[in-house]
Amino acid sequence: MADMKWAAGSGYGPVLTPTELYLLDAKLQVHPILTHSLKSFHLVFNLASGVTGGFNPDSAGNDLPFTKKDEMATCPRVTELIVITNLSPWCTIVKNPKGVSLGDVCGQLWKDYSDYNITEAEFGSLPPQHQERVRRMAMSREAGYWGGHQVAQGGNRCKRIDWLRDRVFFDGLEHDDGLSMARLGFKAPNVLVMSLTQ
Repeated sequence: MADMKWAAGSGYGPVLTPTELYLLDAKLQVHPILTHSLKSFHLVFNLASGVTGGFNPDSAGNDLPFTKKDEMATCPRVTELIVITNLSPWCTIVKNPKGVSLGDVCGQLWKDYSDYNITEAEFGSLPPQHQERVRRMAMSREAGYWGGHQVAQGGNRCKRIDWLRDRVFFDGLEHDDGLSMARLGFKAPNVLVMSLTQ
């Protein structure tokens, strides 16, 4: 079976650390669910609520559960992925010594954007009109609803998820060495760029 390389468990290949990945000059193949190239399942992941699910594009009216969350996110398997986006200044580091899974990626992205407040310096870096939009998103989130899903209520501070405003749906991961160099000052096979949509 061609897709066994993504299967959970230790019998399908080594798990590489970032150093081993660099020394081997290994290229990472990203799981087709994370690149939205799997024909039978399109991941729907809301970073505001943490809700994951999907649908089959050939019968889009039927929601599907995210049953493949324990499959590996990359081939070869890695202990660490770094996820950045051009829509926010943060990078999310996803770690799992047994190999980063699809569920690890979604879980860590949700945690990083929903648990952490925007610092005063980060907030101050935004133009005034963007600051106001972020404040309005925080007020909407604190009211208990966002994107049609009830979300956990927090304090009265702006969270990272508010920075994204209405672009809270995961739209795939890809390699982009140019953005990696611009944002991090280096490029590496385990640095992936996340796209987001409304």
